[in-house]
Amino acid sequence: MRTNAKRLAWLCAGLMVLGLSACAPTKPGGTRPTVTRTHPVVVEASALARNHDTLTGQARRDNATAIERLIAGLDNATLGIEAGKLAEGDPLYNFMGRELQRRGLDLPRPFDREGQWRFNAGNRPAAERDGYRPPRKLAVLLPLTGSLATAASPVRDGLLAGYYGEHRARPQIVFYDTAGTPSGAVEAYRKAAAEGADYVLGPLGRDEVGTLFQQDALDVPVLALNRGPQPPPSGNASFALAPEDDGIAAAEYLLSRKARRVLVLQGSDDNLRRSTTAFRDHLASRGGSVVETVVVAEKPVDSIAVLQAAAQKEGGVDAVFIALKAPQARALAPQLLMAGLGDKLRVGTSQLLSGTGKPEQDKALDGIAFPTETWTVQGLNGLPPAEATGKSLMTARGPAAKLFAFGYDAWLLTAYLEKLANDANGKLDGATGDLRLDGFGNVLRTPAWSTFSNGQIVALGGSGG
Repeated sequence: MRTNAKRLAWLCAGLMVLGLSACAPTKPGGTRPTVTRTHPVVVEASALARNHDTLTGQARRDNATAIERLIAGLDNATLGIEAGKLAEGDPLYNFMGRELQRRGLDLPRPFDREGQWRFNAGNRPAAERDGYRPPRKLAVLLPLTGSLATAASPVRDGLLAGYYGEHRARPQIVFYDTAGTPSGAVEAYRKAAAEGADYVLGPLGRDEVGTLFQQDALDVPVLALNRGPQPPPSGNASFALAPEDDGIAAAEYLLSRKARRVLVLQGSDDNLRRSTTAFRDHLASRGGSVVETVVVAEKPVDSIAVLQAAAQKEGGVDAVFIALKAPQARALAPQLLMAGLGDKLRVGTSQLLSGTGKPEQDKALDGIAFPTETWTVQGLNGLPPAEATGKSLMTARGPAAKLFAFGYDAWLLTAYLEKLANDANGKLDGATGDLRLDGFGNVLRTPAWSTFSNGQIVALGGSGG
């Protein structure tokens, strides 16, 4: 027995020198210890995350993108297990938690707020049992004049619908005009702070948000209604209806249905380009690929040959991502059928609704799934039905309904953001979808899903199934 033990020891030693050892020391009694190994991708992402807070500007954005691409390649089970293994305070945890949220998965614990993004309720009254804890004096920064005023009106009216629909204690609310300019937003913020606001909602424009978040000190916390180039400063947050979110949601929709090879039809509109870029990046990070991208003009031409060529590529096509408005999508739908792609999964962006409303024409869109608002397709407790509201309010009708729902959700967030910040898997049932807060102050939205059936919009259950 001793001779065998010596031989085993020499064998293990030799293998270790060669880097081939499969031997493990044994515990007393002959049992091997349990070895917990960290996934190599997580090791690499952790190294990047440790230095993240020392970076600024473009270097910080690039670092965040590199981390996100690494962890996006993990499957659901591995992502959840590895996130749960991270120690409290590990800078990688908030990145992994956000990826779990994007996939609709539960977090193993609340986001790490200590030393990172955290919510400050100031001197607000104690929260109600459901987490309702509104500010005392709410300042709303919107472009009531200028080029963005048209978009601001439905946001304002949706906000007021939520405000006046709440029968518990409500804050004093004051509106400030930003005129749609960065300097106007900064001036409005300073005026609101000087007049005693303890919370600021807005501004709405991307440039306005970017400029405001670059200010040295924001003594009054902000929930911006768009995203700037930098993450919100600690204690501040942002909520947006960004085209990039449509692209990410569409990628997740297809990935959850095992569709990884995708043909992209993209319009020339800037928002459609942004949705497509986000779709392509997210799909690639999760192991999928764009087989071909077909850019579609405002007046589509015959593209059957191009579509057929894409369909016949090695590996084939699993699905079609349609980043088009309705007129272009209607024109391309029969060409997809003739190219042999009519039986493939088809998913669009919310802009698919632009130019719809005539069922006899919209039959061409039957079967295309697209993200939309919960309120408009399913209804929502606390808001009258969308159709009835649209009949009495122009700002809740047609394309404006989305911004009306956005304003309503903005009101909810001013009162429930603390609950979302402290609850590992807390969410709000919003008018635009399910709302969650990531570890960096960004409100993440999981939209409702709809499709066309006989030219009419119908809701798809759950996550679009």
